[in-house]
Amino acid sequence: MFIARQPIFNQQLEVFGYELLFRLESQSTQFGGISSQGATATVITGLYESGLENLIEDKYAFINFDEIFVHSNALELIEPGRMIVEMLENIKIDRTLMDRLEEIRHKGYKIALDDFKENYCEYPLMPFADIIKYDLIATPLERIEKDVIKALSQNKILLAEKVETEKEYLEAKEMGFQLFQGYFFSRPSIAAKSYNKTTSKSQYVRVIAEIKKVDPDFDALAELLEQDVTLAYRVMRMASFRSGNDLVSSVKYALTYMGLDELERWINVIMLQDLGKDKPEELKKISLIRTKFAESIAIHGGMKKLQNAASMMGLFSVLDAILDQSMEEALMGVALPPSILDALINHKGVLYPIYELILSYEKGDWNVVDNISKELNLEETVLVRNYRWAIQWANEVMILVS
Repeated sequence: MFIARQPIFNQQLEVFGYELLFRLESQSTQFGGISSQGATATVITGLYESGLENLIEDKYAFINFDEIFVHSNALELIEPGRMIVEMLENIKIDRTLMDRLEEIRHKGYKIALDDFKENYCEYPLMPFADIIKYDLIATPLERIEKDVIKALSQNKILLAEKVETEKEYLEAKEMGFQLFQGYFFSRPSIAAKSYNKTTSKSQYVRVIAEIKKVDPDFDALAELLEQDVTLAYRVMRMASFRSGNDLVSSVKYALTYMGLDELERWINVIMLQDLGKDKPEELKKISLIRTKFAESIAIHGGMKKLQNAASMMGLFSVLDAILDQSMEEALMGVALPPSILDALINHKGVLYPIYELILSYEKGDWNVVDNISKELNLEETVLVRNYRWAIQWANEVMILVS
């Protein structure tokens, strides 16, 4: 069972929840010969057993239901404080459905209407809805202004879907939308700001350049790190985490303990965290998920020798959004292998299939995921397991680098 997630943000660009995108089988978008109710039970049970906390942490799970899915007893496996019951736009409405929605609302579940484009005042399910999702492509803001005013007067929560630009985000926010979903936060257009960083990009570049030398000088490297007390502290903290009970008494000892490959990896992680200080936490978390996911794809997809390059490609894949620059500008001056530059800037080369697979997985574009997985001889179970592992690893790292 494939499961991907897309973040849903509040007005402060904090994650409110994740819409979970799933498919039961890698070979079909259908239900593989089982009933819709059985499919739902399988999905929800799978989420429950795989550890919902790893997928949505302490946020809400937005899960799609149709008129058959919603009657599944498996729905109650996930407690009301963790799940939003999202009704699909093409749902068949009858008395039985409305009675069931009344029942689950009474149990504390919130109900969302997906891709809403019906007549607001006449839609039969409106009295049951807590959240209304508007697709800004299908229903532009200027067309729904009166409905938005009506919804807000009835204390409905409005969620703008497919928000692609900062302008759309700000307009929807001004109109009264409280929640937002889309890729606007991961593009170099969301709130360019002046940064007050303790460590500059140029300082990171100098450190990485020393690491990349044929014969790196540990004394020079330690000196570079010690020029910034915060950076030195964070490297020491990473080394201490790795060392267990061993005492890490100096920056130079931390370097020798970690080794150059491990050091470079953590310097890159810390750099993205630092440069993205004023960005949504989710954007930085995505970079961490991608670095681990890309590494695992390379290992299991017949490109084990490229696992480090794949990992770095995943990490730097959001640098354009973090720096509010084009990817080419963002990577300027950073010593990266040509294979990474080819994938991120030119969308070609040996690493590009991994990059494309990651993006398609995040969007729930399962046909593309299938095709690339076949090319790389990746089994579905491996892909699913490593995606979940990447999320768990990213959560742990976010705590360490904070």
